[in-house]
Amino acid sequence: MNCLRFRRLLIVGLFSYASLIVSIPRVSQAEDKLPGIRVENVRQVFDNGEHNAFTDLIHWNGKFWLVFRSCPDGHMVSSTASVLVLKSEDAKNWETVHEFSVPLRDTRDPHFLAFQDKLFIFTGTWYSGEGKLPREDYDINKHLGYAVWTDDGAKWSEPRQMEGTYGAYIWRAVSDGESAYLCSRRKRDYTEAESGAGGPSILEGALLESRDGLNWTYRSLFQTEEGNETAFQILADGTMLALSRERGEKSQLARSTPPYRDWDRKKLPHYIGGPLITAWGDQTFVSGRKNTSNGPKTALYWLVDDELQFVAELPSGGDNSYPGFVEIDEQRGLISWYSSHEKDESGNPITAIYLADLIKE
Repeated sequence: MNCLRFRRLLIVGLFSYASLIVSIPRVSQAEDKLPGIRVENVRQVFDNGEHNAFTDLIHWNGKFWLVFRSCPDGHMVSSTASVLVLKSEDAKNWETVHEFSVPLRDTRDPHFLAFQDKLFIFTGTWYSGEGKLPREDYDINKHLGYAVWTDDGAKWSEPRQMEGTYGAYIWRAVSDGESAYLCSRRKRDYTEAESGAGGPSILEGALLESRDGLNWTYRSLFQTEEGNETAFQILADGTMLALSRERGEKSQLARSTPPYRDWDRKKLPHYIGGPLITAWGDQTFVSGRKNTSNGPKTALYWLVDDELQFVAELPSGGDNSYPGFVEIDEQRGLISWYSSHEKDESGNPITAIYLADLIKE
């Protein structure tokens, strides 16, 4: 065999071997190592006959804290809405320890952030006037973030407007220890050209930064269109992940490194309503609303190689999702969510707050 022919055969063989290696799916290898999740001890922890929704959960100062919105006028925008804070020593017995609202505004989507030795609650508020606001009068340009906080869990501040959030529908926050970062959904250029609620083509997701949890400045855009609810996770190397809800059967996963000005964005073929993303042991845990043939469900996922791997569903239906999560240890977790899958004694659906224990298996 001459040298030229030998080299050609060698090159062909190497390419064939490389193709075989590339064809092995990384996700299936990762899936083999992923634990399952067993959902145990599902319990309803709050129902007062009103619309109770949009939860978050944290373990702080040696206790469990649960927050959500409660409104007698239902899911939509109303100044009758308030934010309730519950506390528990053991995640089994809960007591309401604080409640707040903002005059002429709808308080909704409350989220915790432990920052600078304080426990903050951030809430986005629509301007609603007195009572319930018709949908055609919604105006994101009048949105304003409010914060309450506590140093000890016993005494809470009055609601205080968050500077730099007017015209911003705020959502989840995260901290690297020195700064806090916040999701801000807004209309591009604060335009008045489209409806007050804003169409997906003009909505964008901005990252805001603060050193005190109250005064916020613009950092960057993680969503350039279809700006929506976004959850963040900061990895050990400082990389920030941003998991964003989008319309249709998709979501966005974006990555950025300090100082979080430039983002790599990827579309995911999964709809995640009210997203949560957080570390749980060696895995990255994701939860949010999933559309199924049986209606919307609150689903659980692992994030692996920038892909979501479905694991399980929580008992849920109708209006549901917006989970909160606390890692108990590497094998056990606690999750909160709201759902409308149960009915009252008259057969009418209720919208209540639920907890469950999660066990890796």
